[in-house]
Amino acid sequence: MTAVYDTPVVLDRRDGPYGEVVLRRHGALLQIIANGCFLMDTSDGRSERLLVDTARAALDGRPAPEVLIGGLGVGFSLAHAARDPGWGRITVVEREPAVIDWHRDGPLAGMSADALADPRTTIVQADLVTYVNETSDTFDALCLDIDNGPGWTVTEGNDSLYTPAGLAACARVLRPGGVLAVWSAQPSPEFEGSLRNAGFQQVRTEEVPVARGVPDVVHLAVRPG
Repeated sequence: MTAVYDTPVVLDRRDGPYGEVVLRRHGALLQIIANGCFLMDTSDGRSERLLVDTARAALDGRPAPEVLIGGLGVGFSLAHAARDPGWGRITVVEREPAVIDWHRDGPLAGMSADALADPRTTIVQADLVTYVNETSDTFDALCLDIDNGPGWTVTEGNDSLYTPAGLAACARVLRPGGVLAVWSAQPSPEFEGSLRNAGFQQVRTEEVPVARGVPDVVHLAVRPG
């Protein structure tokens, strides 16, 4: 018998400020593709939830901590944060207008409708790299999920976020004792070293268990103070 596979169906395709973004359906899954590179889908979400949970657990017990999430994606991180009544203000920075539209009144609305209706939630359309360099706001946690990892960025301009200057900008938007959590598709001892060199403390890496292959990870670091 010949196996039959679902063919991906393009639901929307747009030219965004950083190139082409595509939302497609593949069987039961929704997928986001940027400039031909697969970014994420709605299949799991464990690592995105870990991103939020490890940041929360690493905080020092402060009440109603405020979190900045870099990247809306398919909405796993936002939805998980909004389900936790312990978080205070939840701010999401997303640079692609199409992704925001897909959540507000498009195919991804089912992933994030409750979170978007939460009065704690604010969506900011901006480039995260620019935002952390220019905002006057500060947060207790910064959860980054805008690339496939520090060494595998979606666009060339994101590289600067993982440099000493970029990490200094991340530290600047964190309050003393605040937590930086960075999602990555693979572990990076080199990035751990960069975090320590940038002055962060309690640097560690949390892995998402997988049956085989390289695990997704969350790099964690604490701003002194």
